[in-house]
Amino acid sequence: MQLNSIKPAEGSKRARKRVGRGIGSGLGKTAGRGHKGQKSRSGGFHKVGFEGGQMPMHRRLPKRGFVSHISPDVVEIRLSDLQALPVDEIDLLALKQVGLAHQLAKRAKVIATGSLNRKLLLKGIKASAAARQAIEAAGGSLVD
Repeated sequence: MQLNSIKPAEGSKRARKRVGRGIGSGLGKTAGRGHKGQKSRSGGFHKVGFEGGQMPMHRRLPKRGFVSHISPDVVEIRLSDLQALPVDEIDLLALKQVGLAHQLAKRAKVIATGSLNRKLLLKGIKASAAARQAIEAAGGSLVD
């Protein structure tokens, strides 16, 4: 094989469409745009979702769903995260300092994911029933 003999695979390269270049090209006269109408004219196109003045689908259909504005306020903490913390007394401020809770968090809740085998004192932090059981089984406690 020589560099000057390399060619692309057969059929992999196609010539671009040259519109408006006479009858013989197949794309002469209207250049594949059909006759009249907004889409045939230069610069003539409408925005996404526009239905010719009819009420668009996204406005005809009812709104559904809900996005909670409270959700960033509450942060979930796993038992395995608590196991890795260097301190034994844990409150929301301690969680923010180690980066487990973002700075805007107002409350924290411990969920029973992972395991815990050290004694911890949780202050002002809620826990799910299973997480509370695991914390107390390890000798820890929760204070509100």
